[in-house]
Amino acid sequence: MAGFRDIDKALFPIKSINTVVQLFRNQLESPSVPDLALLSIVSGVIENSLTSRSNTALQVCEPVEQNNLPVLELKTVEILYNKFRSIMLNAVEANKSKGFATRELVKKVSDVIWNSLTRSYYKDRAHLQSLYSFLSGNKLDCFGVAFAVVAGCQCLGFNDVHLALSEDHAWVIFGENGTETAEVTWHGKGNEDKRGQEIGKGVSARSWLYVNNKPVVCTRHMEVAALVSAINPSLNSTHDAYEVALLQQELLWLLYDLGHLKKYPMAIGNLGDLEEISATEGKVPCKVLFEEAVFSARNYYSNQHVYPYTYQGGYFYRNKMYEEAFESWANASNVIRMYNYSRDDEEIYKEFLEIANELIPHIMKIESSGFSANTILKKPKCFADLLRFYDGICQWEEGSATPVLHIGWAKPLVLTISRFDADVRAQVNIVCDKSEENMLMKKNGTYFNNNNNYDKENGTTSNESPSVKNSNDKDNSPFHPSIEALTAACSEKILNPEYLLQGDGSPFVGGDYPERPSSSSEKEEKRNGGPSTSKEEPLESPSSSNGDGSHVETKPLVILRSQKMKQLKDLLLAEKLNTQAISLHLTAQSQVQVGKKGRGDNCGDSLRPKRTRRE
Repeated sequence: MAGFRDIDKALFPIKSINTVVQLFRNQLESPSVPDLALLSIVSGVIENSLTSRSNTALQVCEPVEQNNLPVLELKTVEILYNKFRSIMLNAVEANKSKGFATRELVKKVSDVIWNSLTRSYYKDRAHLQSLYSFLSGNKLDCFGVAFAVVAGCQCLGFNDVHLALSEDHAWVIFGENGTETAEVTWHGKGNEDKRGQEIGKGVSARSWLYVNNKPVVCTRHMEVAALVSAINPSLNSTHDAYEVALLQQELLWLLYDLGHLKKYPMAIGNLGDLEEISATEGKVPCKVLFEEAVFSARNYYSNQHVYPYTYQGGYFYRNKMYEEAFESWANASNVIRMYNYSRDDEEIYKEFLEIANELIPHIMKIESSGFSANTILKKPKCFADLLRFYDGICQWEEGSATPVLHIGWAKPLVLTISRFDADVRAQVNIVCDKSEENMLMKKNGTYFNNNNNYDKENGTTSNESPSVKNSNDKDNSPFHPSIEALTAACSEKILNPEYLLQGDGSPFVGGDYPERPSSSSEKEEKRNGGPSTSKEEPLESPSSSNGDGSHVETKPLVILRSQKMKQLKDLLLAEKLNTQAISLHLTAQSQVQVGKKGRGDNCGDSLRPKRTRRE
């Protein structure tokens, strides 16, 4: 059987998770590239057999016998595998000359997949991302279509066709230099005719859907990571199939340990979610995984990805680390400010709406009463992070054809701001004027910036930090590692004005100093649960001194960039808040209610499994 080697056949019949992991290991460590069709079929059969409504006897949300799975025979996989190859070979002539794929060929393969799908189902249903779903029921979600096209091209011998993933969409890249792009699936309604077209052109290039042409471009091994990350263990909205979740977790660790998740922030975040639910002894803690996802997005994708920060913020929120959650959410908003909102961006819109209208108000309620009262409401930095969060949302709206903010946003914002006393709000140093900003931000010829300084009109980022650049250039930086770490963190920390003006205290409020990337020995310490300590001393002491040995907390500095938030400055700092004026100003020219589309209208369910089903 083509694609199967004796070493793989010997693992059948598959009865345990360990055996599936070994099959994936064989494929990943082989001198030849992994067979995407084989691995998608195997994982799909297992996922569907344990989550199918027709197989309720096999559905388990707690372990029965560790590692045990329903028996999977070789013959079952052979039949499905040969069926997929036949579909491809009958529709498109195999590439005997080993040339490169053309746009016409990619379009033809995508048409074959698309035209085979049944129309009588909801595309947002779970468990529709694998080739098993395609071959057994002619059903695929958006990710599944894109993955099937890449797997089909691999069957035909076109090894230049690879998967490209944003945070809510999937397409392919191809060609001799890997520079050609093509839509192969849908996003939203009525977009079927886009298959074969180039992606991210014109206005759409500035939408979050295409992440400013900074998608995760997969190798064959990363495509295996994509199919594993897309595994969906859910039985329903509240329960997971335990063995499917465990299989996904084990496979993600295999890929992590082999280095194939390094440039895949969302897969790292997915692994972090799984580890938070059930930690694996001796592995990297979930908190560190969320940090690594953020580092990956910043280091390889110019900080254009939002979900690493919302993964991290969600972790902090669930663990009642509310100060840290505020900072992560502000950092997420700091990314979204670089885009123009469009109706294709509904998934991230709903993410921010949930943070603003549910999670933050819940924190405010908890922090305003009981034993926890005022723990964060007395901290200016939390108010500063709140301003950063809304400033990013407002700038996301600027230049967009569709408004973002409406009264449903304004009411929670006003209520949240009102929780902070006037004396706390007054301690935040808010900068709106460009000349004032330039004066504060220059020190020794170095320009620091606490926001991504993004030109939305030209699609460029200025003053980009040394760590946010092309990964191929990262070893050629002329800067000292401490300076690199400092400038990299400036998009995520609240700056200390005293440090900028006089060199006193820590660069950031609260004494935080950015960590440099860990050495291999330090990473090993983290794996073993030990502390990772830097051998480098911070540039400055943690906080400003009064001269008598005592320390004072410095005022956080926030640079507002959106026009709405700039014009709200005086209202936000007023001793008595004029809530009606704030609401009216925030919703100016945004009176159109932004409707929520059903989940079936969007593509990204399998790209980023929703955490709500696991809480």
